[in-house]
Amino acid sequence: MIARRLVLACPLCLLAAPARAITLHGRIEQGAFVTGTAAPGTRLALDGRPVRVAAGGEFAFGFGRDAADKATLAITRPEGARETRSLAVARRQWIEQHITGLPPAMVTPPPETLERIAREREMLREARGGHDTPQPFFTEGFDWPVTGRISGVFGSRRILNGEPRQPHFGVDVARPTGTPVAAACSGIVRLAQTGMYFPGSTVVLDHGHAVSSTYMHLSRIDVRVGQRVAKGEIIGAVGATGRVTGPHLHFEIAWRGTPVDPQTALPPMPEA
Repeated sequence: MIARRLVLACPLCLLAAPARAITLHGRIEQGAFVTGTAAPGTRLALDGRPVRVAAGGEFAFGFGRDAADKATLAITRPEGARETRSLAVARRQWIEQHITGLPPAMVTPPPETLERIAREREMLREARGGHDTPQPFFTEGFDWPVTGRISGVFGSRRILNGEPRQPHFGVDVARPTGTPVAAACSGIVRLAQTGMYFPGSTVVLDHGHAVSSTYMHLSRIDVRVGQRVAKGEIIGAVGATGRVTGPHLHFEIAWRGTPVDPQTALPPMPEA
């Protein structure tokens, strides 16, 4: 198990008139998933990217692994007043993870597979970042889709068969093939695709407000595109499809297609 500090949610209040306070829940740091509340009718944008605010005032946004030290939250109050707030984004230290035993074609794909890989990446990009559904499913919170030994963490620098590759953008939970995988939060299925080159069989759920979750390397898929699923509903099973060295679930959360650290949105992993 790769140990790391769990990010604990703590409120940060942006001072304003009491009736119009904007409250953020979560640490403001690289990789963080942040939720909050504002007066209904407030409009928000983070560094120019719109942040949908629900009818009840709930909203969510996230910071990528390599987010800049500062971010700007633009606020338009219900009565039309505008202001901007500067958010200091704390830097994080990322571990280095060495993985060996991968088939060479899964580290350096053969040229004839590159078009397929590009096509599948576009499918994932659209499923994770192409929806801004108004229903705020994310407000019910996230649970672990499967529990067990954490074998990979968000943000780690990946060295595959001795060759540096892109960072890890999810959290891995090692469990036997066939272990049921549950929806971490209610949502709508945007992708249910078998046999992808790197991620293997994959499901993407839309949780509203451009928040999504992704479930990779599945041995089976139990849902279809367009289906609405409830939190805790079984959507598939742990497997070893795609680029893996053993059965596990690779789980991601993203905002507007930008992966964030799932452990900033999840409770602590239950003890075995």
